[in-house]
Amino acid sequence: MFIKICGITTADDALLATALGADAVGFVLAPSSRQIAPPRVQEIVRLLPPGVLTVGVFRNEAPQRVAEIVNRCGLKAAQLHGRESIADTQLIREKVPAVIKAFPGGSAALAMADRYGADMVLVDSDNPGSGQVFDWSLAEGAPGGIRLIMAGGLTPENVAMAIAKVRPWGVDVSTGVELSPGRKDPARLRAFINAARETEPPRPDPADQELGEYEPDEDAPYDWQEERFQ
Repeated sequence: MFIKICGITTADDALLATALGADAVGFVLAPSSRQIAPPRVQEIVRLLPPGVLTVGVFRNEAPQRVAEIVNRCGLKAAQLHGRESIADTQLIREKVPAVIKAFPGGSAALAMADRYGADMVLVDSDNPGSGQVFDWSLAEGAPGGIRLIMAGGLTPENVAMAIAKVRPWGVDVSTGVELSPGRKDPARLRAFINAARETEPPRPDPADQELGEYEPDEDAPYDWQEERFQ
């Protein structure tokens, strides 16, 4: 299970999240109570282990500006959390290492998510960063075979239910592990990561694969261990 901790504003929180096992950390570069300046992002990124996926979160920003900030800060991905078009998303993807495209649950555009050329697709509530839970069944409108990340009101208490319901490739949390906007609660951070890990679906027995008894599901989540970003 791919785990992303978003809304990071301090080096301590970024280092704690990765030490506890998070695969990715997100920095909000769009207007928000968790917004962080690019120079500070660059400082924090330099402190993190190389295997961590560092993500800059943008909303309706010009493609050239997104690419410039991502590359200047040394980030490994851009998360587009606005009404970016297919053309703009594809253009940004040509200029940065990876792209996460976010959609509100139930959005008509979600059904066309595979046309955007993003590496991962994130499904969130209508009000990102609010901590509001949306109807998880609305994520079922996403095309099959994509790296689907669940967000929107996830907490240590409900992340297991969300994973069991949607069977996503990954989960993303911000508000649900905070002491205050932009400051993480170490205990809740640990609890969230542990709960997400414990709910991972069982892996197939390699012996079954060798015997031809295991048929991979084309719509199943991607394997983060095999597809880790470098």
